[in-house]
Amino acid sequence: MSFLTIAGRSVAYRLLGAEANPLVMLAHPLGMTQAVWDDILPALLPRYRVLTWDLPGHGASQAWPHDDGEITPAALATEALALADHAGASRFHFVGTSIGGVVGQQLLAEHAERLLSSILTNTGAVIGTSELWTTRATRVRNEGLSAISGEIVPRWFSAERLESEPALESGWRTQMARTDGESYARLCEMLGRTDFRGRLRGHGVEVHLLGGSDDVATPPATMQTLANECDGAPLEILEGFAHVPSVEDPETVAKRLLLWLATEHA
Repeated sequence: MSFLTIAGRSVAYRLLGAEANPLVMLAHPLGMTQAVWDDILPALLPRYRVLTWDLPGHGASQAWPHDDGEITPAALATEALALADHAGASRFHFVGTSIGGVVGQQLLAEHAERLLSSILTNTGAVIGTSELWTTRATRVRNEGLSAISGEIVPRWFSAERLESEPALESGWRTQMARTDGESYARLCEMLGRTDFRGRLRGHGVEVHLLGGSDDVATPPATMQTLANECDGAPLEILEGFAHVPSVEDPETVAKRLLLWLATEHA
């Protein structure tokens, strides 16, 4: 793992693979870390250079400064662009899940010239409601992430996966509890303000969308709305999957990424 100072804050990242290969950036969901991509990396690295990183206050990235106001999609996209610049990539493929997909939408809306393609999973032009995110932010500040992790983490995975691997929930609850609570709360508030409707059309970037039939956070209807906003981008809903398919079944997701990235790069 390496670190890059961006706007005075240390950001943890990994840059793997041959420098001559096209760059793929992978952005993780809220409350998790760049480790959600670990089991996909072996499939990507023979053909691509891969950059993963941790959101503010997540994993090994420094917390968002408490005196620095709200977090915006533009600020997160600026981080992604700074990392791409650091990797020497003028253009890159982008893959993002959940809030990582929000970063991807910001790039599509404002920096489409930097994108070779965009694959957005389990996300939406609007995710949830402002009231939902405000309530969660308040609870995080009052109760802490450890206290609410038992409600949130099981939503990330299908009931079948949790039953077959009970340690999955406890492991990600432990990781979520290590996240900086104030950074998490401000990201919740950001999601409550974010609406990309009307901003994603006509940018000339190939977009693919992937969702899960059992995803309660960004259900198939939310994904279909996003597909409509992205000029009718192709959408695949994986049956029996929930919110984080890269963890639920890395092999299935890797196959989709390799297929779509190869098409888009060609």
